[in-house]
Amino acid sequence: MIRRLPTLIFLLALGIPTPAAAQNRLSLADAIARARSQNLDARSAASVERGAQQRITQARAGYLPKVDLSESWQRGDQPVFVFSSLLAQRQFTESNFAIDALNHPDAVDNFRAALTVEQALLNPATSANVRAARISHDVATLGRQLVDQDLAVAVTDAYGHVLISAASKQAAAAAVEAAGADRELASNRRDAGLVTDADVLQLDVHLARTREQQIRADSEERIARARLNQVMGEPLDSLFILDAALDAAALAVNDVPSLEAEALKNRADVKLASLQEQLAGAARDAARAGFLPQVTAQAGWEANGGQWNSRAGSWVVGVVARINLLQGFGDRARVAEAREQMTRGALARERAETAARLDVRVALARLDAARASEAAGRVAAEQARESRRIIRDRYEGGLTDVASLLRAAEAVQQAETRQIAAKVDVMLTAATLERALGK
Repeated sequence: MIRRLPTLIFLLALGIPTPAAAQNRLSLADAIARARSQNLDARSAASVERGAQQRITQARAGYLPKVDLSESWQRGDQPVFVFSSLLAQRQFTESNFAIDALNHPDAVDNFRAALTVEQALLNPATSANVRAARISHDVATLGRQLVDQDLAVAVTDAYGHVLISAASKQAAAAAVEAAGADRELASNRRDAGLVTDADVLQLDVHLARTREQQIRADSEERIARARLNQVMGEPLDSLFILDAALDAAALAVNDVPSLEAEALKNRADVKLASLQEQLAGAARDAARAGFLPQVTAQAGWEANGGQWNSRAGSWVVGVVARINLLQGFGDRARVAEAREQMTRGALARERAETAARLDVRVALARLDAARASEAAGRVAAEQARESRRIIRDRYEGGLTDVASLLRAAEAVQQAETRQIAAKVDVMLTAATLERALGK
């Protein structure tokens, strides 16, 4: 079994999963897709986007006519009310001109149905409001894309931690089996009088320590899987077979200016900063619209009567033009405030572009370091396994002591853990670079 241990670790490093018929297979791409459709943050961002779409419809309502229909009933002997109601009902007679009738009229009923229509012919503020609503919708769309990109990195990180913990668990199990074999070997050599009980006791301690590490690794795997399920929006106790045979996306990392240009073109946060600047421009246009004339056409029809089923109709049409001459200089202040918002928007856009360039360079540097660590870790693990094989053969032949055997076993376990962690780190840093590029 000891000689098959390197083969087990090699297959583990290649990402060959253990059989688990009751579980579902889950690739990294599938995990990201699940998170983007089921994660609570993703669903909230999608709701914000749908709400922003409705604000466009609300703003466009300014182009359409406003139509109101009302039905009312009033009764009273207030002189002006009686006088106007009788006129509206076309029931006014000569007797109503009597002084006493004017001052002390009898109470009357007035049933009134009214239909009013109002259509804006010229309102510059409506165009500015529609533009602002469209930009706000684009902002919400980019916000959802930002959430999707952040989820891709979060899922990759959680996915990688599951792979690391699962590999550590299997490596710990293999270490327990190897430690048991070493303990048996030491026991046989003690029985043969070649070593003392001290060797057996040291290997007993090593075996207990490896079992403790196995228990801890099993706990860490359960925690990592629960966290992955939480990010994906799945039930916490869901079980999946992960695809550990993952390679980082092949990225051309030599042409830094091209990568920075790609980031500036695709990054949602850069686009968001630009849209915020445009939104401030729309607010400025809306403030300026307060100085422009507004023209509205109005039409109305009503029916008045002393009884509900007996009424006289009338209508009226007209056009209203309104020009703002003075509102306490509030409009001027709103325009000035909007200009300052545009200035801040331009500064925020420049800051976002600089941050995007920096993110690309940082991600490239970390990816280079991760790839170098992976290569070094692969060589170190191979050397540690070969060293352990040689030292075990020497111990079996009585050419070295048990301390060297223990150090070799621990070195193998540490090297294999670092190798797996480096492999996952490459995958995570590659995902971070793609996030920096706006993918």
